[in-house]
This record gives sequence, structure tokens and C-alpha cells, in this order.
Amino acid sequence: MKLRWTIIAITLVFSTLLPGCQPLKVLDPKGPQARTTANVIWISIGTMALVVIVVIILYAFIIRKYRASNQSEDYEPPYIEGSLKLEIVWTAIPVLIVAFLSFVTIISTFKVEAVPEGYSKEPLVIYASSSNWKWHFSYPEEDIETVNYLYIPTNRPIQFKLYSYGPISSFWIPQLGGQKYAMADMVNTLNLAADIPGEYTGRNANFTGEGFAEQTFSVNAVSPKEYDEWVDEVKETAKPITEVKFNELLEPGHLGQSTFIGTHLGFSPPPGVSDSNSNNMNMEGMNHEMP
Repeated sequence: MKLRWTIIAITLVFSTLLPGCQPLKVLDPKGPQARTTANVIWISIGTMALVVIVVIILYAFIIRKYRASNQSEDYEPPYIEGSLKLEIVWTAIPVLIVAFLSFVTIISTFKVEAVPEGYSKEPLVIYASSSNWKWHFSYPEEDIETVNYLYIPTNRPIQFKLYSYGPISSFWIPQLGGQKYAMADMVNTLNLAADIPGEYTGRNANFTGEGFAEQTFSVNAVSPKEYDEWVDEVKETAKPITEVKFNELLEPGHLGQSTFIGTHLGFSPPPGVSDSNSNNMNMEGMNHEMP
């Protein structure tokens, strides 16, 4: 009786509190990589829930069937050597569960690391660099740069080249895919894509000092036509980025959103990229737009 009322009370509490919770962004995917990640999460939750439910049912059955009041006062349990079958079962089940989850994880990891399939266009390459406590986004193909916000076209793969001008940061857009580190001595690649237009939130998911909680950025996923219009508007209205201005942006602190013509890749290349190669990247972005 007490157990039944306890279960009823817990159910009422959760049914009252949970409607006020916002949905988890990682479980509200807007792109193929994020959907793969969300599916893995749901599979893991379902597998663990199944184990918990079975254990609870067995526990309730055992304490009810074998409770002391069911037996006579002079009852003596029989001597049992053991059961090979039971030992095999309770050893095999965890092994099978771990093997299943490992298989799902390996398959999904290869899938989210690769360039998303099913798109006609080549990936749009964006260099995403972090500093205390802001994000710098360089578009070599478009020859523009933004701070603390992104514009990306939908239905096209986006390939981020991640690195840092300070401590290790973690680049994360929960509704588009998983997170990956941006480090000072190497460039990491993260492939994402957005299928649904909208404004999404990105952030640094790794602690980098007192200001890391506000190291966020907005992601505007728009149609290819709207993306081209945004690029044209930036080139008509934005000011060029200079080495002096970029060095000012690298100073620790928080900033709003900024937009520039050109990129910092020419005078401050990513790790492992020479100045000549970075200049070539900028020239390729400029030549790409030439008729």
C-alpha cells in the first residue's frame, strides 16, 4: 500500500513540474548531424530505461514472493550449489548491452565526423577561432569576417576549421551537432549542416575563465538566396578588418556582434598554415566571386 502511494505521489510531482521545463536543444535537431546525435541519445535512454524497469519489476516480484511472511516459522531454505545457466545469463546480458551501445556509438561517430551526404553543393568552409571571450568567423570563399554571429545557408554542408587564440575552447551548436575543441596549436574540423531555417544558439562549452559563460554566438540559418543577399549587403556596408583592429578584438573581454570585409587569415593565419598559404586562401575566396 505504501509503495503504491509513493509511486502515485512521484508521478504527480513529475507531471506537475516537467511541463514547465524547456525542451533540451540537443533533442530538437535541425540538421543531419544533430539528428544522428539525438537518435543515439534516445537509444541510450531507452536501453537504460529498459534495464531499470526490468530490475524494478524483478525486485518487486522477489520481495513479494520470497518475503518472510510467506513461509512457515520452521522453514529452512535448501542448500544450492549455484546455477551455471543463471550465471551465464546475468553475465551475457551486460556484455550484449555494452556491445550494442558500442556498435551504435562507433557507427554514429563515423557518420557525424564525415561531411553530410545528400547535398549537391560542396561544403562552405568557415574558420572559427576563439579568444577570451568571443568567437571570430572567417569566410575565405566570401572574403568576409564576423564576430559572435554566423550566417549560413541551409541545405549545404558547413565545414568549420576550429582553433584558438587563447585557452582551449569547445565549439558547440546543440541543434546542429556535437561539440569539438578549438586549440591554439592545431586546427580541428567539424562538419555540420542545417536543414531548417532559424536562429540557433552556439557557445563555448569548455570553462576558459570568468567570462566563458557569456561566450556565446548566434547562428542564422537562411535560404541560399537570403545568404547571398546578406553577403552582398556586408560587402556594401562593412568596413575592412585590419591587423590593428583584429589585435584589439583579441583583448580579453565581451563584445557585441561585428562584421568586416576581408579576413584575418592573411596576417594571422591558423596554426600550421604559412602566411603565403593564408594569402592564397583569401585570394581564392576573392577569385571565386569573379565572373
